[in-house]
Amino acid sequence: MHFGFRALVAQPDERLAKIAYSRVHHRVLYFIARNPGCSINELLSIMGVSKQYLHRPLKQLVEDGYVLLKTDCEDKRIKRIHLTERGKALEFDLSDNQRARFQKVFNLAGPQAEAGWREVMRLLAEFGDD
Repeated sequence: MHFGFRALVAQPDERLAKIAYSRVHHRVLYFIARNPGCSINELLSIMGVSKQYLHRPLKQLVEDGYVLLKTDCEDKRIKRIHLTERGKALEFDLSDNQRARFQKVFNLAGPQAEAGWREVMRLLAEFGDD
């Protein structure tokens, strides 16, 4: 599992290092891309992390123009999180390689292997804290 994970993150890690970012920045971009307009508290819950964990990378992403915080129309205390066009491009660049790797491997392994892998991942997520 370690070697497979290492191969999966190698290219995104190289790209992130070139802009002085780390995997946490990729995670933040990934979850914002899949939950556009979520609040900061919703993002914390989705990611299962603390405010302290998220604060620095989110601040960097905002300052560097990858993420935009918008005040909620109904509740001014809530900030809604969106990727900018620049953020969408970076997230796509980082994640597309991983999607392509999975697709290639699933094509080679076949549909039964893919279904088995997906079930194992689902169970790991479901029972992750046990």
